[in-house]
Amino acid sequence: MQTMQRIYNYRMTTTSGGNLSVRDANGDIWITPARVDKGNLRREDMIRVDGDGVAHGPHPPSSEYPFHKAIYDARPDLGAIVHAHPVALVAFSISKQVPDTNLFAKSRHTCGTPGFADYALPGSAALGDVIAETFAQGHDAVVLENHGVVVGGQTLADAFQRFETFEFTAKTAVKAKQLGEVTPLTEEQIEMRRVAPPAWPTFAPGPATVAEKEARQMIVDFCERGYRQRLLISTEGSFSMRLGGDAFVITPSNVDRLTMSVHDPVLIDHGRAEAGKAPSRAARLHAAIYAAHPEVNAVINAYCVN
Repeated sequence: MQTMQRIYNYRMTTTSGGNLSVRDANGDIWITPARVDKGNLRREDMIRVDGDGVAHGPHPPSSEYPFHKAIYDARPDLGAIVHAHPVALVAFSISKQVPDTNLFAKSRHTCGTPGFADYALPGSAALGDVIAETFAQGHDAVVLENHGVVVGGQTLADAFQRFETFEFTAKTAVKAKQLGEVTPLTEEQIEMRRVAPPAWPTFAPGPATVAEKEARQMIVDFCERGYRQRLLISTEGSFSMRLGGDAFVITPSNVDRLTMSVHDPVLIDHGRAEAGKAPSRAARLHAAIYAAHPEVNAVINAYCVN
């Protein structure tokens, strides 16, 4: 319910379009219902389809259930699927194109190399077959010809973040093409992202000061505001605030920018990171800026589509 609300609120689907599913440990598939306003779903609206194909709930399951089932059958590693009709990816679908995820290292890392599924009637077994075949080739994000996009993940959070990053990539590509030639990263540049940054030495901090508590709260608040204003996406964007000297608090790595709590930001002090947490990959960049510019007390990396 919460994931569909995010997709709907950011205009990445319509009241009647899109569906989500999760496969639970029993192998049952939980899926959004058919013919229910996607902007007004309730917890009790969700449908459970058991292993015998019997639906349990107050509504019929989504008419796209057949392709969800076909994908799960083809990819046992997937635990969740997102299908929606975001404008940029639909534009690619009706142009019979696929966005180049090499535009950003994070996009390639998150989305992989996307696939393309030829047109088949929505809700049909034929559509399930063609999508499942494309997923079986190893793609985790698939553009559907003249339709939309389907994305899979190990969890629903994983699938949503992949979906949002894929649409951000497509939207940015459409806008960039209006300005001129689009230059993707090379494979060599993409591989640089796969190399883990050097680990920070760690320390166990003492009780948080008032300034640190305020910084943590402000980081969470500003990241939420930035996300809602579409200046950040769930997988990208980092924010830090200096506490004094070379100490600062920064957003964590691989935590959804909308759902962070005040406990998630990471304290960096004297070149060491708070134990038990992973700071943003941008932490060394922020540290270098603070070291070179003592008048700077906050730094943000944003992913604004324009």
